[in-house]
Amino acid sequence: MTDYSPLLSTVPAIQHGFGHKSALLPGHLQPYRATLPEKKQVHGTRIVDIHHAAQICGEADGFYTTQPGILLSVLTADCLPVIFSRNDGSAIAAVHAGWRGLLDGILEQLAARISRDDSTANWVAAIGPAAGPCCYEVNEELVTRFKQQLPLPAALISPSYRHLDLAAIAEYKLSELGFAAVDRAGSCTICTPNTDSRHPQRFKYTSYRRNSHRREQDPGHPGITGRNQYAGIIIAG
Repeated sequence: MTDYSPLLSTVPAIQHGFGHKSALLPGHLQPYRATLPEKKQVHGTRIVDIHHAAQICGEADGFYTTQPGILLSVLTADCLPVIFSRNDGSAIAAVHAGWRGLLDGILEQLAARISRDDSTANWVAAIGPAAGPCCYEVNEELVTRFKQQLPLPAALISPSYRHLDLAAIAEYKLSELGFAAVDRAGSCTICTPNTDSRHPQRFKYTSYRRNSHRREQDPGHPGITGRNQYAGIIIAG
């Protein structure tokens, strides 16, 4: 079953969804696949305005449009997918935010793009499935970087030793940037089990971290190339 944002589900004229291993791109968004902008995600902070279907964007991790009928998406496999809509559905955005993007300010860059034409107070955001604080263990140096660079409560950044809470960091930032409301859809990409009996896999989501551990134990285990899940949003009206 596709993950949805209750918050975005109340916005008129848009469709959205967060994919998983059984449906990388949610089925109701498949008819718009050919409109997807062509891009290479690089954990950067570049935001691109999308003006036409299948636009070539180069290296980019954030996308913004007011054009109906163009599907915006980001691919993730532990990083945060964040999708946005103006509260009347007249403009949308999507961002790929891993730990590098959060430190380097991709959410701030998206807020700055919105603020050129509008106010973030007219926008809402949904954070999709990503590595959760239950499983996202990193080195102590990275936790220290977050605590030194971001003016956030230390316990919010790292609720347990050497673990990061990416979604909490993003939610706090978005609130500080003035977005009207933020919610979370989906759960931890590393440990959430598959509960759909129609599909045999053990876990619901593709996870880069989990896959890497498997490949360390079994070098013959396949990688995740081509199996990242999509977070997508479109102005359908």
